[in-house]
Amino acid sequence: MKKKIVLGIAGSSGAMYAKVLFDRLLTVQDQWESVGVVMSGNAVINWELEVGKANFEAYPFQFYAKNDFNAPFASGSAKYDTMIVCPCSMGMLSRIATGISNDLMTRAADVILKERRRLILVTRETPLSLIHINNMKTVTEAGGIICPATPSFYANPKTVEEIAQTVVDRVLDLAGFDINTYRWGEH
Repeated sequence: MKKKIVLGIAGSSGAMYAKVLFDRLLTVQDQWESVGVVMSGNAVINWELEVGKANFEAYPFQFYAKNDFNAPFASGSAKYDTMIVCPCSMGMLSRIATGISNDLMTRAADVILKERRRLILVTRETPLSLIHINNMKTVTEAGGIICPATPSFYANPKTVEEIAQTVVDRVLDLAGFDINTYRWGEH
């Protein structure tokens, strides 16, 4: 059964992670039925600052305005099975942890949690305050997965994209995709 995925792109630094996630999803196109994307205003700005021209709409995903509550994944009846927020700012984490559904991204996360589906937050900030840590604990207790954007170096990545891919591949593993990636002890 093909996946229905929601991608939230929040406003913290780390647009490269979102771009690599978009690119990697293209390599497993046979495993998903639809990908809905919602980006914050700062996410668009950071994409242009960190990645370059905002050409993200060239991807074969469905993009939704941040206040479009008519998007299918604003309701559990649409049966989107996974939501990935990448990168996830601490502000976005806070709103999700406290159930504030004031835009489409936070509403979608709320729906995913209430339906007991898979929510993966790729947090991207350092250092962390106790408030951040407690919000991570709250999301984890609610069934979400906190996957910090912490790259690995086992495979000797050579480029920024390859470094980001170490995180993205871990996220795709957590989301249940069958991907070709570096596996410890297999190479």
